[in-house]
Amino acid sequence: MEKKITIIGAGNVGATAAHWALVRRLGDVVLLDVMEGIPQGKALDLWQSGPLDGYPGKMLGSNDYADSKDSDVVIISAGLARKPGMSRDDLLAKNVAIVKSCAEEAVKYSPDCVMIVVTNPIDAMVHTAFKVSGLPKERIIGMAGVLDSARYRTFLAEALGVAARDVNALVMGIHGDNMLPLVRLANVSGVPVTDLLSAEELEQIVHRTQTGGIEIVNHLKTGSAFYTPGLAAIEMAEAVLTDSRRVMACAAYLEGEYGISGYFLGVPVVLGKNGVEKVLQFELTEDEKSALQDSVDSVSKQMAATGL
Repeated sequence: MEKKITIIGAGNVGATAAHWALVRRLGDVVLLDVMEGIPQGKALDLWQSGPLDGYPGKMLGSNDYADSKDSDVVIISAGLARKPGMSRDDLLAKNVAIVKSCAEEAVKYSPDCVMIVVTNPIDAMVHTAFKVSGLPKERIIGMAGVLDSARYRTFLAEALGVAARDVNALVMGIHGDNMLPLVRLANVSGVPVTDLLSAEELEQIVHRTQTGGIEIVNHLKTGSAFYTPGLAAIEMAEAVLTDSRRVMACAAYLEGEYGISGYFLGVPVVLGKNGVEKVLQFELTEDEKSALQDSVDSVSKQMAATGL
């Protein structure tokens, strides 16, 4: 039986995710949106690339959640995007209502799905989806660390003059200014970056990673990043649909891991058919623990602001 993935929100991120789902041959794809005609038009355009690309699955655009029935994975990308001068927190109030509605409707038709939340601020939005959906914690995941780690790896590769695919690096914590790009663990095919770059260079790269989203927003002026966020969500979805047990940094619900309980926070996890199969734990330095606590403090304020 063909796998099925529903992407809620046919804006730039959602449409890009649908494109990557097609390219990755993930199965049948439903692109869902409240705007009449938008998901239908974009899905039709994507579907017609099948003869050129060889994509064998079905691509459907819809305004009806019934068309998402029995989805294996649901990606929520619906919501407002940032503009210059806005923080992710500025989006919170309006996007809470949007994500709440999306999650409630999606689980009516796909009660056994794994749900991936992309909408900003991600850590608060995945908390919202968790509270209203009734899904178990392992089947609700926030997309953040995959994107942030990709940015981190890109900047490190540029500074080193190496292929980005050979750079291994991890970003933990909140998807925001208090995120934690781990320097001591970053390496190029096993060679520590601390042996290859100066402390000043690494500090600049960490800062650019933390502000990577607003850098793009300031260029675009009318929206935020979508190519890599769309692919990052599909990278996670593929791990679930193929049960490949990939290790990725995702916003997962913590119950004692890293000494944190009751929060969704970016940590390395094993992704498989059940969603989060395992949270990988390792010993943090005192400075890293302090930085991760800053993330917890920020997420705590976001969670309180959701009212859930």
